[in-house]
Amino acid sequence: MIVPDLRGFGESDKHLVDPSVAYSAAAQARSVLALIDELGLDSPVVAGYDIGSRIAQTMARTAPGRLRAVVLCPPLPGAGNRVLSASAQREFWYQSFHQLELAEALIDGNRAAVRQYLRHFWAHWAGPGYRQPEGALDRLADIYSRRGAFTASIGWYRAGSGTVASSLVERTPNPLERISVDTRILWPEHDPLFPLAWGDRLTDFFSRAAMRTVSGIGHFVPVEAPHDFASAIRELLA
Repeated sequence: MIVPDLRGFGESDKHLVDPSVAYSAAAQARSVLALIDELGLDSPVVAGYDIGSRIAQTMARTAPGRLRAVVLCPPLPGAGNRVLSASAQREFWYQSFHQLELAEALIDGNRAAVRQYLRHFWAHWAGPGYRQPEGALDRLADIYSRRGAFTASIGWYRAGSGTVASSLVERTPNPLERISVDTRILWPEHDPLFPLAWGDRLTDFFSRAAMRTVSGIGHFVPVEAPHDFASAIRELLA
């Protein structure tokens, strides 16, 4: 299994350019496809959650012949104007915050601020039985408190990829335009960002998708339910 750091995240290079050039869904998908070529992988299964899910969907839509299958977790298309509900907006505030210069002024390069910011999301978005180990939080704080690292990580949002606004303008595709790659969807029971009810339109966007609920967990599917995530990948590789 190969787990690359997406551009702008983790230990990846930081590009101080127009975010749309390096951090958009299209740019991220091109980077991962180029890595597949560089490694000589033939028809791999691509799996992703959160931003990785958006990028995997872009790959499946633009280069379906390059992939054997995809494993996805929310976000997925079909939410539409439900993202404007009061409950949803209480969760998605950070996307507007990331557009402000204030975000980097308050957080970038400040380890204490980075750690507290990350702690908020891990504590709030995880399922009721999961608590991130302090050591794991410390490691993330070390990575994202380096000068420029936090700013690079919000380049995705500044590029306009996968934001609330994109849900409002999504178009129900012609049936022939649906993602045709074999797709397995794992939808967590307690994701505060993406309620299970938002999975009611998946057949509008995927022609070969099977969805199942992962009980007891929140947003961080590969971390909270690694066995379920790995099993979905193995099933598609079999």
